[in-house]
Amino acid sequence: MGPGDLAPVRDMVSLFSRADQRHGGGHARTAVVQYLVSDVSPMLRGHFTDARVRREMVSAAAELSYLSGWMAFDNGEHAVAQHYFTLAVSLAAEADDPPLAGHVLRAMAHQAVDLGHPREAVRLASAAVEGQRYASAAPRERALLGIVHARALAAAGQRRAAATWLVRAEDDLAAADAGDDEPGRVFFFSEASLAHETARALAATGDLAGAQREFRRSVRTRKASTFTRTHAVTLGYLGAVQARRGAIEEACVTWSRALGAMEGIHSARTRRIATDMRSALSPMRGRGVSAVAELDRRAATYLAESA
Repeated sequence: MGPGDLAPVRDMVSLFSRADQRHGGGHARTAVVQYLVSDVSPMLRGHFTDARVRREMVSAAAELSYLSGWMAFDNGEHAVAQHYFTLAVSLAAEADDPPLAGHVLRAMAHQAVDLGHPREAVRLASAAVEGQRYASAAPRERALLGIVHARALAAAGQRRAAATWLVRAEDDLAAADAGDDEPGRVFFFSEASLAHETARALAATGDLAGAQREFRRSVRTRKASTFTRTHAVTLGYLGAVQARRGAIEEACVTWSRALGAMEGIHSARTRRIATDMRSALSPMRGRGVSAVAELDRRAATYLAESA
């Protein structure tokens, strides 16, 4: 196999990545796994024209394994996600691709934060920014590794260290340029993504005003038609922060937008937002507030249809 065999695999990684961003991890995850197992894995056992081509094919397989894990994570299949993440780290090491290994470790840290394991999240996020995983990464990818490190530190109560990494991530993203030689896997990471993760870190430290500001920046700067799943998630988190700050009417407006964006999304994270929304609204259900009743009905419908 030669360089021409790499292009179709990379095209499929890009196709599946964009489908995940628009429709959620529950939409085509089994198709990604099938492609990895039936098409790409046999290629790794074939003959290559040179060692470089083989390394690049192993990297492509690692990205597919990472994507299988990420989509499983997004769909709430956490043990499956950890299996594919672990495989992806192993393949990245075989391909001698430190930034890709860092990318996957960052995803594992993200999962650990969301599952409420801050110490494990810090361990994984620290590994993601260690040595060449961070140093040899493109600026955009460094920003991604750094912002998740900040989130993990914030979740673990290490506010000062988290603040340092928040600033570093901002600086790294500011250094990214359209002409950079950066991997396609970071196509999604932009100002909107950085603002979203910054908001989550600030919320973890109790800075709700700062979290609200950053969630609003994320909503304002994201291309919602392309990154629909994350847009819906951001709106859901923004509504939750507004409700915690006592602005329940404002939260209802935001949650209504979130539910609108969730249409057609298959993601455990959006389902969790709809569930949390119903819990937050439950004290007001019996008060005859039509907006609350309508939101509750829509959230219940979404949960039933996306199950």
